[in-house]
Amino acid sequence: MPDIPDGETVEVQGSAAKPYVLTNVGGVYSCSCPAWRNQSTAIEKRTCKHLRKYRGEKEEEERLGGELPTRAVKSSSDVKGPPMLLAHAWDNTQDLSGWWISEKLDGVRAYWDGSRFLSRQGNEFMAPNWFVDGLPLTPLDGELWLDRKAFQKTISIVRRQDRSEHWKQIRYIVFDAPAEKSVFEERIEFLKDHFATRQQPYTRLLDHTLCRNVSHLRRELQRVESLGGEGLMLRQPGSRYEIGRSASLLKVKTFHDAEATVIGHQNGRGKHKGRLGALVVRLADGTEFSVGTGFTDKQREQPPAVGSVVTFRYQEFTDAGVPRFPSFVREDAAVNSSSNADPAARRAEWKPSSGSKAGRATKTSSKKKMAPAADVPTAGAAASSDDANRRYFEFSDGKSHKFWEISVDGNAVTVRYGRIGSKGTTNRKDFADAEAARKHQTKLIDEKTSKGYAEV
Repeated sequence: MPDIPDGETVEVQGSAAKPYVLTNVGGVYSCSCPAWRNQSTAIEKRTCKHLRKYRGEKEEEERLGGELPTRAVKSSSDVKGPPMLLAHAWDNTQDLSGWWISEKLDGVRAYWDGSRFLSRQGNEFMAPNWFVDGLPLTPLDGELWLDRKAFQKTISIVRRQDRSEHWKQIRYIVFDAPAEKSVFEERIEFLKDHFATRQQPYTRLLDHTLCRNVSHLRRELQRVESLGGEGLMLRQPGSRYEIGRSASLLKVKTFHDAEATVIGHQNGRGKHKGRLGALVVRLADGTEFSVGTGFTDKQREQPPAVGSVVTFRYQEFTDAGVPRFPSFVREDAAVNSSSNADPAARRAEWKPSSGSKAGRATKTSSKKKMAPAADVPTAGAAASSDDANRRYFEFSDGKSHKFWEISVDGNAVTVRYGRIGSKGTTNRKDFADAEAARKHQTKLIDEKTSKGYAEV
């Protein structure tokens, strides 16, 4: 296993956007991750999964002079339902070259425990005996799947309690063997060997291909989504099966932007008690639904007024024409400023209501689905109007909502960035002439759009 020379550092990628830093100072090893920092033991007795992975379990055990501390991961007793490996979302910056790509299936996650299928919550799926005949006694991780864009129909079949003939439409797509204590590549070989010698008409293995670079990843994502697929999953090479969320498994999806009109407010609960919980909005075709994520604290205290137009981000439409996983992006000030009332004044007048009529998505008029107002650009998206003085971009992945702004004034380039709703941080850089400044602006814009930032 590799080691860190005394006085030097190495970077390793973890679950955060930026890599963690491993350091060796006189034989005392440290890591910049929270798990290492928050331990109560002496610093020379600390370790973490990043040090274990980089140096090796045996090396870390010898360094600490005994058994390693218990890993800071969930055990099966901590988890409601089967012990599953769960994914993080890709941050659009981490280099995934050499990772294993597979399609993210729009089905129902199912854990085969050797005798029955279990949901993530531990509920049993009543599969007929002929459907499970030939499956191994060892656990499998996979997806009950019918077809692309058939999630609702899949749910209606696998949740039935009568072990019906409808299951003949379903296939169990296997992508891992949780009980095998080996690396991912060896677990896949185990599955291939098992199913090569057994006939199981309702089960197949999920295909995996190596990711060559970010461009390859973007092309594959576009190909899968053009076929109606949900997105991609990427697995770290040489990774082991962990319980709970792990940075060794990432999901990659494209999100779209659209506009809707605010028709009501839902009261917040828990930490949002006394302020906005969700906006109730309506699409142009009459579809009503709620948007409960993506807001800053200030926006929850002074939310967009009823009647204002907002932009939200979503993954896709359900069969009923309702956006899936909607997330608030911004209030469209240019549209709202044309109304008679001042939007800021109307926001200040909002108070928590005694109740809300809209907690679910409804359809009040046409069944025609709404086309997205604008897609989030992928890597290599062309920048428009390179001579523009000021350009403003935003990025949202459901967890973080950031802005990035760049302007050119003569031979100076000013960049402002931060969390949406905040003033952000401003940096200025001077160049020899205006042409060099514009070239730098174009370069930075290309970098940001390749990471998923969309111009507003």
